[in-house]
Amino acid sequence: MTDEPSTAAFVNGTIYHPFPAGFCRDNFWDSAITWNTNNPDFTECFQQSALVWVPCMFLWLLLPYQAFGGLRSRLKIRKWSWVSVAKTTLSLLLVILAVAEVSYVAHQWNTLGTSSLPDVDLVAPLVKAATFGLSAVYIYLDRRNAEPSSAVLFFFWLLTTISAIVTFRSKIESAQKYGINDPFRFAIHMIYFPAICAQFILSFVADYTRDYKQGNLQPCPEQYSSFPNRMVFWWFNSLAYLGWKRPLVQEDLWDVNPEDKTKVSVDRLQKFWGREMARMQRSTADYSTPEAARARRKPYEPSLTASLFKTFWLPLLFGGLLKLGNDLVVFAAPQLLRLLIGFITDFSMESWKGYMFAVLLLCSSFLQTMLLGHYFHYSMRIGMQVRSAVTSAVYRKALRITSAAKRSSTVGEMVNLMSVDSQRFMDLTSQLHLIWSAPLQMGLALYFLWGTLGPSVLAGLATMILMVPINAVIGTRSRTLQISQMKEKDGRIKTMTEIMNGMKVLKLYAWEQSFQDQVSGIRDRELDTLKKAAYLSAISFLTFILSPFMVALTTFATYVMVDENNILDAEKAFVSLSLFNILRMPLTMLPQVIISVIQAKVSVDRLSKFLRNDELDPNNVRIVPSSDRTVTSAVSIERGNFAWGKDDSLCLKDIDIDVKEGQLVAVVGQVGTGKSSLMAAMLGLMEKRSGDVSQKGSIAYVSQQAWIQNMTLKQNILFGNPLDERRYQQVIDACALRPDLEMLQGGDQTEIGEKGINLSGGQKQRVSLARAVYCNSDVYVLDDPLSAVDSHVGKHIFDQVIGPNGILKNKTRILVTHGIGFLSQTDNIFVLANGTVSETGSYEQLVHNRGAFANFLRTYLTEDDESLESDDPETASLKQEILTELGTAEIPNGNGPAARAERSMSITSLTSRASMRKIKRLMSRQDSKMPKMTEKEATDAKGPANKGNLVELEKSEIGGVKWNVYWLFLKHMSLPAAMGMILFYIIFNGISVYTNIWLGDWAEDSKDPMRRNSTEWRDFRLGIYGGLGGVQGLFIYFSMLVAAYGQIRASRKLHQNMLARIFRAPMAFFDTTPLGRIINRFSKDIDTVDTALPMLIRMWLNCMFSVIATIVVICIGTPLFASVIVPLGFVYYVIQRFFIASSRQLKRLESVSRSPIYSHFQESVTGTSTIVAMKQSERFIQDNEERVDLNNASYYPNLVSQRWLAVRLESVGNLATFFAALFAVVGRDKDWGVAPKDMGLSISYALTMTQTLNWLVRINGELETSIVSVERIKEYTEVPQEADWIIPESRPEKSWPQRGEIKFDNYQTRYRPELELVLKGVVADIGAGEKIGIVGRTGAGKSSLTLALFRIIEAAGGSIVIDGVKISSMGLHDVRSRITIIPQDPVLFSGTLRLNLDPFKVYSDEEVWRALENAHLKSFVSSLPDGLEHSVAEGGENLSVGQRQLICLARALLRKTKILVLDEATAAIDLETDDLIQATIREKFSDCTILTIAHRLNTIMDSTRIMVLDQGRIKEFDAPTVLSRTEIQFSLDVAKDAGIAS
Repeated sequence: MTDEPSTAAFVNGTIYHPFPAGFCRDNFWDSAITWNTNNPDFTECFQQSALVWVPCMFLWLLLPYQAFGGLRSRLKIRKWSWVSVAKTTLSLLLVILAVAEVSYVAHQWNTLGTSSLPDVDLVAPLVKAATFGLSAVYIYLDRRNAEPSSAVLFFFWLLTTISAIVTFRSKIESAQKYGINDPFRFAIHMIYFPAICAQFILSFVADYTRDYKQGNLQPCPEQYSSFPNRMVFWWFNSLAYLGWKRPLVQEDLWDVNPEDKTKVSVDRLQKFWGREMARMQRSTADYSTPEAARARRKPYEPSLTASLFKTFWLPLLFGGLLKLGNDLVVFAAPQLLRLLIGFITDFSMESWKGYMFAVLLLCSSFLQTMLLGHYFHYSMRIGMQVRSAVTSAVYRKALRITSAAKRSSTVGEMVNLMSVDSQRFMDLTSQLHLIWSAPLQMGLALYFLWGTLGPSVLAGLATMILMVPINAVIGTRSRTLQISQMKEKDGRIKTMTEIMNGMKVLKLYAWEQSFQDQVSGIRDRELDTLKKAAYLSAISFLTFILSPFMVALTTFATYVMVDENNILDAEKAFVSLSLFNILRMPLTMLPQVIISVIQAKVSVDRLSKFLRNDELDPNNVRIVPSSDRTVTSAVSIERGNFAWGKDDSLCLKDIDIDVKEGQLVAVVGQVGTGKSSLMAAMLGLMEKRSGDVSQKGSIAYVSQQAWIQNMTLKQNILFGNPLDERRYQQVIDACALRPDLEMLQGGDQTEIGEKGINLSGGQKQRVSLARAVYCNSDVYVLDDPLSAVDSHVGKHIFDQVIGPNGILKNKTRILVTHGIGFLSQTDNIFVLANGTVSETGSYEQLVHNRGAFANFLRTYLTEDDESLESDDPETASLKQEILTELGTAEIPNGNGPAARAERSMSITSLTSRASMRKIKRLMSRQDSKMPKMTEKEATDAKGPANKGNLVELEKSEIGGVKWNVYWLFLKHMSLPAAMGMILFYIIFNGISVYTNIWLGDWAEDSKDPMRRNSTEWRDFRLGIYGGLGGVQGLFIYFSMLVAAYGQIRASRKLHQNMLARIFRAPMAFFDTTPLGRIINRFSKDIDTVDTALPMLIRMWLNCMFSVIATIVVICIGTPLFASVIVPLGFVYYVIQRFFIASSRQLKRLESVSRSPIYSHFQESVTGTSTIVAMKQSERFIQDNEERVDLNNASYYPNLVSQRWLAVRLESVGNLATFFAALFAVVGRDKDWGVAPKDMGLSISYALTMTQTLNWLVRINGELETSIVSVERIKEYTEVPQEADWIIPESRPEKSWPQRGEIKFDNYQTRYRPELELVLKGVVADIGAGEKIGIVGRTGAGKSSLTLALFRIIEAAGGSIVIDGVKISSMGLHDVRSRITIIPQDPVLFSGTLRLNLDPFKVYSDEEVWRALENAHLKSFVSSLPDGLEHSVAEGGENLSVGQRQLICLARALLRKTKILVLDEATAAIDLETDDLIQATIREKFSDCTILTIAHRLNTIMDSTRIMVLDQGRIKEFDAPTVLSRTEIQFSLDVAKDAGIAS
């Protein structure tokens, strides 16, 4: 102990005391006691003041933070656990000890006087008493606010424990040396120390109860883990261990944390984006006056970047603080290296200082590991939240954009926004802080370099500045290439989406090659852009690698050449080298960050453009509550003018409609008069230019083209509503779905494929109608739902559902229809002509008016031959009277109703009227659209393993990624390229190591006077050093060029192989595989292969060889280090292998759970009108968010697994650094002859090892998870294939088939190997030119028969022979291209009209125009500005259904083969288009063999023979007159079974 200091503070080199006299009994600081000694200790004053005040001040300063956290907590818990009781008890014990010490000091002062004990002896326990009392309050508040563990308290108890250890050691040593002078206070300190240690230990234990679950079924343990647990990600152990024992499945994963839920992020983003949009609208100037025109300014551009920043600024700020802490700590290592080199050089320095420096190096490394680990954790977690918010924002916007906006934003573009662009934001978040962090690190490095090398560092700074314009040019060019690549990618995904939607049509027309070439062409352009980007990246990477070396070279050269007295010794060389190594990271990463920012900027622009699209105005329709009795109109439109977009011309003009509650009204009109547009206007789906639209109550909507979801039949009908069993069964019967359910093994639990692929058109329409009916809404808007069903089914549905006695009789019904028979039962009829309401009134009024409605009747009534020949004489008589009243016979026009009636009668003369009535009964029996499953659903449902499921769960590999996956990628790169890349990296790292060894030898020259003073030797050293750097650059450039070549080659091969296999996959594959699953492979997985994987491979090679080089250098410098390589390497390997299994499987689960997001999105976009009209947007948005959350449930543990590995494996690197320093210190102590240059070189390398291991672990994990994309692509390159397209040795003659004779010889087939036969021994001979009508009930085999002709399904037995040639012996394209089909669904593709007619360009323009003329489209196409080059929108959305079907007719006319198949080609279109098609077919295909699956009677009434199929066999096959004698009773029985006839 020293004498009492004076009252004034003084500094005497070794002594410092800032307090007044009497405050302490010794000095505050005395270096003789603390530093310059072999047994260091702190003065008692320092222990009583600084070591007490610092922890206490920490706790008091963070009181506002603790209070803020408590106010934000939503969960309040009043229960106490043993942990909280123990913590509180210990805090109160510490308070009691402090109070006892205060009382003792006060008693001593009172007894012996105030001079007996210094002031600090009273101040210290007072401060402790108040602080420990505050800690008890913290514990109580944490418990009440459901905080399992407090970070503030953990650090407080950590600081207090460190202070207590120092004080405890000092007290024990003092007692041993001088005895115990004050037993009472000594006893208090002996109790105080274990109590503090116990509190510190308890801070590792979470205060958890079940109340923390907050309603989650499987909460993430992170929520109720202690702070130290979270620091080292210990809570992940359970999942990691489970993943090591067995492959993880989705059910093993935890729920996402409440703060990570998609809804939380997207709601905040939408709020701030909404403000940006509102600001833009306010800034839009009024230019109507000259003053405003002069003062006009550019409207405010809404900033998505600002919205994202405002949404996530708080976690971004916290991540920034972690990065700042890491950046500051990273510079501790070079300073400690300086001290260690000084220690090695100075043998007079105390030994404990060397060990302290080594321990401090270890502590700073561990602190850096924690800070960096949690920085990446927070950043990537923010990235996940950003991705979720962007994905959900795109989905929400897609449900709200106008039809005009949809034309400019295709589904493919929107999918890319959700997959690729959102990923760009995610990738950026982990690098975003480098924008400021990299310059900060560079500035600090230069500052410390200035301290080492002086002004010479300015030369290095100049080198860095010269690199800026180079990087700027590269960045600008990269942005251009990025935009170009994303444009091509959008086009490719859009085309692939359309192709997948229309794959069946492509196969039927044998058009696969043309569209495959189209996709390949886009892909080639995309790869050309990627190639340019890869070569640009090679130049960029060269500058990145050379930049740090060039800075070091110019700095060292300037230093040694400006002054001969500047000698480069070991300390300067290796401290500078360690600083240059720190400088390498920001110099390397900053340009990459700039590229990432550029990529993100492109994505921001694309996303902003989409989010700025016009939305449906909610004010388009005024909603009146159903309880408002003052309003009697259910739907009304007053003076309404509507268009599909702001810039489009009016579709509906001067609309005035008033529909009263409970009315049944019909909307009729010719094709293209605006009936569907009127329905859309009522629902608010069109742009309202003027007028007023009102609805009363809730709306149910049935669209013209049925929209079906990929879920069970029952779920489709319930549509999110709760189950009311009685109403549900009532709806099933009313919509004639009962026979369908009885046929299915799964019943109403049968899964319906995407877009209702395993339902017929009529079934889809009836399910769509059942969905609307079950909703029990106030108003029903029905857009021609009866057009896709047979007339008998239509009559049943009208009677049971829509009509005056139907289930909806008390509801308001607005029905678009072409069915004449229903109009007399309506309350009111609106007649549309040229976009206006031309007539309104009851049926009787309109008939007598002889206006537009009368023309409508003339057009359709005579075509409805079924109705004229109805079995109901009264109905037939009534319709004949209407025709007479309308004066049909008076119209002389050859195309008028009279002429059509005459034509119909001439056709009817082929058979007797009696036989036609019997044919009609066959149609009833067929019930064409009612229970038909296209045979496929019926057989699918009967499969033993299916149990009603059609779509299988997506396959996910388990276990390690097989080496053949890596081999596949390397093989596609080409083995010479792969081996060359690896060899160049090995040479590069070898030269890099030798460069630093050369620098060490140069530094050693400072000890040799001759070499130190020789300028020639100096220049020699400098020249070789610079030359070695140049050779490094050369080899890394070669490796990058080779890698770029290999990358592009592998990308091309993988995409090409997958594309070829997918195009050659059988239809069964597309029936059972969701579209989103396939698109996911072509978008996300291909993007990973294109961009992420090549970069990861390069970085992995660089890091791996850097680690190997580091180990070699350390072993050379300190050979004893070799003894710890094996145990450290073993720990490294075990930890990595143990947890990589979980990480890999989590990535697979994340990939699998991503597909449903895209599938659901595409499904939702298709059904937007139904979703919006029925006010189901919120439910679908919630469904989307749940799918994103499910995806995040596998992504977040994967993110954590990477951090878990990084923290532990970086710790291995930290230990390596520690042992390198420790062995150097021991070597100096034991005089092992460790040279400063060797120690400096080994430690400077060891310091980079932690960072390199961190990157290696991260890249290793990302590489193994990214290679899963190759694995998934490989899976799709192994899908089953259909037969060869072309068999050269079995090609038919060019004129085949010449006659069109078809022979079925005991033909059998099934849809998939595990299913039952759908055709069972079909035997039939069809002569040349015969017209065959095919009828039969559900599952009879009608569609299977036509699909068999095209070999869409292959024979399981027997054969089909056409003109004497077995079709099974020929290539598929030779068969399919020689048969013509007009399919039921008119599928068109985006592109030109000519592309949709002749994709191979084999026909001349003249032939194409002739086909259009015969298809009654010439006048329409001629009126288009671009004619044949007219751009067809995605899915043909800019054409009516009728026009699309006529284009399909034009395709048939263009090809015109001897065999024509009509697969219910007119089932879903209006009668007028049907009539045009039938007339053309009769005229142009009169000499062809025609097979017709019938829907309307007039389509088969002139058939030569009718084939009646039943359960896969031909029951009857004869002329209609013969069938009339044998089939009457059976037909009636079937009709009764179907519930249609009685």
